Amino acid sequence: MSGQHSDADLNKPYEPSAVEERWYTFWEKEGVFDASVDESDKRPAYVIPMPPPNVTGSLHMGHAFFCTLEDALTRYHRMCGRNTLWQPGMDHAGIATQTVVERQLQREGKTRHDLGRDAFIERVWKWKAESGDRIQQQQRVMGASADWKRSKFTMDTGMSAAVTEAFVRLYEQGLIYRATRLINWCPECQTALSDLEVDNEEGANGELFEFAYKVSGTSDEIIVATTRPETMLGDTAVAVHPGDPRYTHLHGKFLDHPFVDRKIPIITDAILVDPKFGTGAVKVTPAHDFNDFATGKRHNLPEINIFNLDGTVNESGGEFQGLERKRARTAVKKALDEKGLARGAKPHVLTLPKCQRSGGVVEPMISTQWFCKMEAMANAALDAVNTGKTEIIPVEWKKTYDHFLSNIQDWCVSRQLWWGHQIPAWHGPDGQIVVARERPLSCGEGWNQDPDVLDTWFSSALWPFSTLGWPSDTPALRKFYPASDLETGYDILFFWVARMMMFGIHFMGEPPFKRILLHGLIVDETGDKMSKVKGNVIDPLDLIHGATFNEIVSKTMPGAPEAESLSKFKKAYPSAASMGTGFPAFGTDAVRHALGTYPPSNMRIALAPKRIEASRHFLNKIWNATRLSLEFLADYQVPEKATPPSDLVNQWILSRVGNATRVMRNGLDHFRIDETANESYRFFWTEFCDWYLELVKPTLRKNEQGEYANPALAKETQATLATALEAALRLMHPVTPFITEELWQRLPKAKSSPISIALAPYPTDTTVNADAERKMAILQGVISAARTIRAEHEIKRQSEVPLTLRTDDAATRAFLTARLGDISFLVNAGKERPIAIEASSKARESGTTVSVVPSESGPIEVLVGLKGLVEPEKERTRIERELKRIEKDLGAIEKKLSSPGFVDRAPKEVIEESNTQRRTMIEARARLEASKTLVDEL
Repeated sequence: MSGQHSDADLNKPYEPSAVEERWYTFWEKEGVFDASVDESDKRPAYVIPMPPPNVTGSLHMGHAFFCTLEDALTRYHRMCGRNTLWQPGMDHAGIATQTVVERQLQREGKTRHDLGRDAFIERVWKWKAESGDRIQQQQRVMGASADWKRSKFTMDTGMSAAVTEAFVRLYEQGLIYRATRLINWCPECQTALSDLEVDNEEGANGELFEFAYKVSGTSDEIIVATTRPETMLGDTAVAVHPGDPRYTHLHGKFLDHPFVDRKIPIITDAILVDPKFGTGAVKVTPAHDFNDFATGKRHNLPEINIFNLDGTVNESGGEFQGLERKRARTAVKKALDEKGLARGAKPHVLTLPKCQRSGGVVEPMISTQWFCKMEAMANAALDAVNTGKTEIIPVEWKKTYDHFLSNIQDWCVSRQLWWGHQIPAWHGPDGQIVVARERPLSCGEGWNQDPDVLDTWFSSALWPFSTLGWPSDTPALRKFYPASDLETGYDILFFWVARMMMFGIHFMGEPPFKRILLHGLIVDETGDKMSKVKGNVIDPLDLIHGATFNEIVSKTMPGAPEAESLSKFKKAYPSAASMGTGFPAFGTDAVRHALGTYPPSNMRIALAPKRIEASRHFLNKIWNATRLSLEFLADYQVPEKATPPSDLVNQWILSRVGNATRVMRNGLDHFRIDETANESYRFFWTEFCDWYLELVKPTLRKNEQGEYANPALAKETQATLATALEAALRLMHPVTPFITEELWQRLPKAKSSPISIALAPYPTDTTVNADAERKMAILQGVISAARTIRAEHEIKRQSEVPLTLRTDDAATRAFLTARLGDISFLVNAGKERPIAIEASSKARESGTTVSVVPSESGPIEVLVGLKGLVEPEKERTRIERELKRIEKDLGAIEKKLSSPGFVDRAPKEVIEESNTQRRTMIEARARLEASKTLVDEL
């Protein structure tokens, strides 16, 4: 199969669509991604569990980012000869999936209750069969080299059996229990939530409302303040500080509730009450506030729930029954005012707990739920990281991990949903409960399975070993647990990562991964989080396949005015302004390469379309350079045995391949994929294309008779070119798999080569030729100095320039003399007037500009004659024009860098890039000022 390639025409610009889909089909067909469970396969394993996307999901930039990072790691380790498993799958996403199907039913005028539980679950499975694998197809577009044959779904039979086994074991060990407690309740989703599923919205505008309770049998009153007046319907006490002299005479007395027939005790509590805050009296509502619940337990207070599951006031609310929470708040305030008990209100900034899924305000509610004890498991997970069994990268996240696990609460694992893993507990007619792996035979008539399902994250916490066949002792489990790496976003460190650590250690006896690799959040180009409300969401497929901006915003903000949507989008992505009416088809590799150039550890990763465009240009550079190389290699035959090159340029490029290998391997080994991606760009574009290919053109181009000027050197250079290019493609494959496969297949290779670059060995030779590097640095310095002078003075490319090189070091003069051909070819000098190489004793000739190149053996002066090549007046005009432009640009960038808003909000790499631009402009300005005196000599 080696040598196979697609019909893509190398003589045309690179067209991703002609390459990508075909190669992905080839990889899957040939089993390139397959992991081996064969016990005779003694290769070391590399395992990375894929964060299972929700079955309801479609590809977003976060998915594209983790696909890029994890696939790069997977492909790298596969090429390193490891038995590689990137374990894919999908999560059943309890609330999200149930919501999607319920909306379908709503459009049909039905509810899930009209169908009943069994029929509703069948409907969800039907939806899953029709739409559920969309995201995995999209991941294939991203080039994900997962072992799809091993893909798991958290509701599959085997996975469900693992969930049941884990629950029963934890129950039998006394770690799962049922209790009535105050929990987070979402009235919109009508289910319990764990603390982690609640987003605390800081800075919400509210008010602090004050009202009075009358002391029974007296004219005294106590004034309390609350942000939620409606909850006073469930008050069962008012607390004061035991040492507060204002209320000593009221200790043990009772208050009259103004709306319900209930006497409320005045209690003393030093924990709840701060006598210096407000009136020093606090209303206590144990059924609807977590602090009050704890206070109620200390004082044995009644817990009166005043809300129905949908958030309306229940019968305990008396005359306010049936009102929704906000309407009840208004009504209670009005009623208190009418009774003369309102004491005013003032603005108050508060924290609102909101459901992550619905966005609705979460209600603390008394409810009977299933809980999992976490303290012992959390201590084991802490120990695993503290003792180095598992490493967290970047290390800064260890503090957050430690804080969370050190302060963990028992986990409410039950959810009031139908879609999910139904809790394996059966309730008898007399309140008995039996927990078992299947319905016990003893549970006859009148016994019913617990209607609740488990939190989605419960099954996700088992992912590293349930996907391998646990609780059975399977070959896959023995070979692939624990995993090597777990790579995911920092935002699910608690939701998923910590829970996998706890369950992995508890059930398997060792941590589930050796390293935890955390990446940041993809945001828009200005640093704002992507959201449909802001109109700044980009679908990765629109970048890959191309889309107009109108098409993008119509998906992001359907129904919104087009002009408004476009304005929001372009404000979020300033660099897209130069792309006309939309994104071209960048292709997968360009998106991957651009994403790969961002440091994954950055908290925020500002997506810049211009960076993707630059990566697309880079791919075209690879394509064109390979086309040229293949022309040079048309008559090349791979030798049986490689011979080290003798020519400096060939020695140098192999040395640079060695350096690139070191940098790129180090980046992949240490989760600095940005270093790998950026080095691939730097090495291939600058060293391979701009220098090596340019330098070897005279050697590899035949004359009119079809002969090489120096056949021996041409043969050596062909071998070096083939070696360097083939190694470069293998180095770049993990980040840009499609184009490297296409071009690698076209290269002349040994017959023993594998069927795919994905199975070829990743380069290991990091040898650097210090002598060749030193000599090449001199040659590059001289050529670059001369070419910079040409460019700055706008000398036409076809015009030959007079060139003189001066150095006092005889060895350097001899070296430059030996490389005159290279200098002449790349500078366009020495044909009509020989290049002079001499000592530095002479003064600079009139009309000649000089640049000094530093070297170990002393400075080298590069002098370029400008007389006859540059017109004085045009040069003065050019200098003034350039100075004005630089002053304008410099002023703009200095203004931006001095702006606190930019420095505080912009990502680190954007600030660094702006500082680099500033330094470059200052240097250019200095050179232009120096050129003013030269003009008078022309």
